[in-house]
Amino acid sequence: MSKVLIIEDDPLMIRMYQKIFTFEGYEVEMAWDGEEGWEKAKKVKPTLILLDVMMPKMNGMQLLEKLKADPDTKSIPVVMLTNLAGQQDAEEALTKGAVKYIVKSEHDPKRITNMVKEILAGYSRNEVPS
Repeated sequence: MSKVLIIEDDPLMIRMYQKIFTFEGYEVEMAWDGEEGWEKAKKVKPTLILLDVMMPKMNGMQLLEKLKADPDTKSIPVVMLTNLAGQQDAEEALTKGAVKYIVKSEHDPKRITNMVKEILAGYSRNEVPS
């Protein structure tokens, strides 16, 4: 079973995505800030990480750098899920190793879930729920 780690400081957003991904057949782990996200990523070794940019303690860009610099977490695909629509932020995230940069306000939650499922299909073909 694919495991998704959602790192997001907005309680409504994190619970909404938790429900959607659980319903779709994924195991879901959650973290509320960058530091907790770092610890959970190392501990649970998720199949994919959904990472918000603006968070307390350690922002998403800092955490992305840390994840990609660590041999134990560098191969985990990271999808940036944010409300920052700037082209510069997207380019920075992709340059640092994110596989996709999704602006929350431009897509409904079901579409975002489908995008994540497509990304997971490329990484774990035998584990992706139908």
